[in-house]
Amino acid sequence: MRNLFMQTRRDFLRAAGAASIAGSQRPGAPSPNDRLNILAIGLGARGTKIALSTAGFGRVVAVCDADSAQTDAFLEKLAEQQAGKPDIYKDYRKALERKNIDVVTIGTPDHWHTAILLDALRTGRDVYCEKPLTLTIDEGKVICKAVQATRRVVQVGTQQRSEMKRMFLKAVAIARAGRLGKKLTATCMIGTHQPGGPFPVTDPPGTLDWDLWLGQAPKAPYSVQRCHRTFRQWFEYSGGMMTDWGAHHVDIAQWALGADNTGPTEIEGQGELPCGREATLAMLVRQERLPNCYNTATAFRITMRFASGDTIIVREGPRNGIEIEGEKSRLFVSRGELTGPAIDQIQESGKEQAWLEDEVVRLYKGREPTTHMNNFRDCVRERSQPISDVFTHQRSVTSCHLANIALLLGRKLKWDPAAEDFPGDKEARALLKRERRRPYVIPS
Repeated sequence: MRNLFMQTRRDFLRAAGAASIAGSQRPGAPSPNDRLNILAIGLGARGTKIALSTAGFGRVVAVCDADSAQTDAFLEKLAEQQAGKPDIYKDYRKALERKNIDVVTIGTPDHWHTAILLDALRTGRDVYCEKPLTLTIDEGKVICKAVQATRRVVQVGTQQRSEMKRMFLKAVAIARAGRLGKKLTATCMIGTHQPGGPFPVTDPPGTLDWDLWLGQAPKAPYSVQRCHRTFRQWFEYSGGMMTDWGAHHVDIAQWALGADNTGPTEIEGQGELPCGREATLAMLVRQERLPNCYNTATAFRITMRFASGDTIIVREGPRNGIEIEGEKSRLFVSRGELTGPAIDQIQESGKEQAWLEDEVVRLYKGREPTTHMNNFRDCVRERSQPISDVFTHQRSVTSCHLANIALLLGRKLKWDPAAEDFPGDKEARALLKRERRRPYVIPS
């Protein structure tokens, strides 16, 4: 089998074009009674949840995970929902060779998202991918080009755009309607995690292919804290809270500010990096070894300024949610509440409440909001863009990466959102991408 990672950008786009043509030759959108065949890749907590949700409108015919223990746990849950056992793979590339796959779910650790998504697109599949979509800024650019070339449907798992009793949708609609004012400040409070380590090095469990789990990330000895539920606290595999909760809240904030198709022009701030700024930079740029500790930021306050005059602040607390304030009014939204003077005013009037419901439908691309997975299903059938498409998500997750880069460099950054580049800043440009461990090379 040809290694799916070892390809040039020209090879990728040629294959993508072929997949696009093949997709356009399929007979229309599936009927409501059509059942899609699903390949579930990555079966941890979120991977299991999205795969089981997708199985509600299809059939899981194949599963894939580097850890057979996670596969076994998923199969037990799937057996309660569907008859018949799916085929099991450890290497997803083998699974993608199957001809009977319609939809792929990606619930792997973050550092695997881009490679798997690109290969799924290249082979003509629609994809539901967990957030954050990327590990680096340059990965997002490649993904956007691939989706444009293949015309596949890709939903990113930022479910605040669909669910949570429409509270985030209402907050976005109010802000975009000018009810808060013309110049807005959105403060994203995204929580934090505690430092930890040095951790003991052990042999990986017999169920886990540790080298495959690492993939394109640098070789590292196994520690239980590097893997599964705590992988996001390592820059090698994720971006800490900044790309975990930040991928949710910054996404909503940029949408509310009307900046969902652009980005900030200035980024600055301070934070605490457990292994130190210089050592962490050396690991990311030159792959120098860090102590075996969590290494993503544990405290931070980042300010991002936009050409519109709006501002987004990202900080670790004091609570989890988004406060949006302008010269007219303010509101606070989280997964548990939507409060503030702007909300109180609307709740006093039935006419205002009806207006807001209409605005929410308009914001949701003219649809009545539904679950995030149902939105994906509908868009697969209709060949339309889902509510959390890669293009807007790429912009918001880029802002999260920019926040981390500002922390790592310890200075103000200038960003050109049109060119998606740091003008004349060689040091910052070095952090747009990462060195990949061969043979796991992603096209650029």
